[in-house]
Amino acid sequence: MDLVWITVAFFFFCKCLECLGTAKEWTYAGAVGQTEWAEFFPDCGGSSQSPINVDTSQTLYDPMLIPVQPLGYNHYGNRPFTLYNNGHTVQMTLPHWMSVAGLPWHYSAVQLHLHWGSEVGVATGSEHTINGHSTAAELHIVHYNTEIYANMSEAKTQENGLAVLAILIEAGEEINQGYGSILNYLGHIRYAGQKVAIPAFDINLLLPDNLSQYFRYNGSLTTPPCHQSVLWTIFNERVKISHSQLMKIQTVLYSSKEEEAEPMALQDNYRTTQPLNHRTVLSSFIPGRRERKRIKEGRGEITELGVGDYVAVLFVYMMAD
Repeated sequence: MDLVWITVAFFFFCKCLECLGTAKEWTYAGAVGQTEWAEFFPDCGGSSQSPINVDTSQTLYDPMLIPVQPLGYNHYGNRPFTLYNNGHTVQMTLPHWMSVAGLPWHYSAVQLHLHWGSEVGVATGSEHTINGHSTAAELHIVHYNTEIYANMSEAKTQENGLAVLAILIEAGEEINQGYGSILNYLGHIRYAGQKVAIPAFDINLLLPDNLSQYFRYNGSLTTPPCHQSVLWTIFNERVKISHSQLMKIQTVLYSSKEEEAEPMALQDNYRTTQPLNHRTVLSSFIPGRRERKRIKEGRGEITELGVGDYVAVLFVYMMAD
C-alpha cells in the first residue's frame, strides 16, 4: 500500500512540476494561449488589463496633459544597441540615460519592442485600437519609475512602476529610415534566442511628429505575467513604414529555436483588447477638433491653431475679466 501511495504522490508531483514549467511557456494562440493566461498568470484576469479600445467619444479631455518630451533619445552614444528575438517579439535594449518628461514621475528607458499581424494588406496587428480600428503594427517603448523603485524588476510589479509609449504603425509606400535601423537586421535574429549588435541611432526617428496629442490610461503589461503597473500613453498620430518593411516583420522571424525541426513563424503577436471596466481614458486634446500641426525646424517647432483653439483662448480671457 505504501508503494502505491508513493507512486501516486510522485505522479502528481511530476504533473505539478510540468504545470509550473508550462506556465512560463505561454503563447498567443497555441498551448497556454490568451484565453488561458489568467489560469496560469492571475494578473492576466485583473480588472485593469491592456490593451484596450479607445472610444474617443468617451475620453475625458485633460488640459493639464502636456506634450511628451523624450530626453536623451538622440544621445545614443557609441555603443551598439542589442536586438533580440525572445520568441514572442523583437526587442531592443535602450541605454539608461534615455528617459521621458511630461509624466507624473521620472521614467528611464529600458527597451522597445513590436507587435504585428500576419496578413499583408490587412490592418490587423496593433494591440490598442481606436474607435474599433486597429493598425498594421504597434511599437512599445518601455520605461520604469526611477523616483520610486530601484530597478525594472521591482518596478514592473508595482503601481505606477512602468510607463509605456505606444506608437500605432500603418503601411504606406515610402521606406521609413528610422524603422529601417531595426528592420534591416531582422535576418540576423530569425530564430528565438538569437541576438545581434546593431549601430545605435536616434530613437526620436521612431516617434510620430506630434507628441502633444495622445490618450492616457492606467493598465497592464500586454503579455504574461500581465502586471497592472503601466501608465500608458497612446499617440494619436500614426507612423508609417513601407509595405515591404511590414512584410519583413511578418515573414522573417520565427518563434521557435533554430535547432527545432519544424520552425514556427513569429506572427500575430498581439493581445486582443480587454474590458475597460470603468477606467477613465484621458485625452490631451479634444478629439474631432482640427488637429494641430507641428512642423520640425531644427530644435524648434511651429504650431498651427485651429478655430477651436481660438475659441478656448477667448473663453479663458472672458473668464479672467
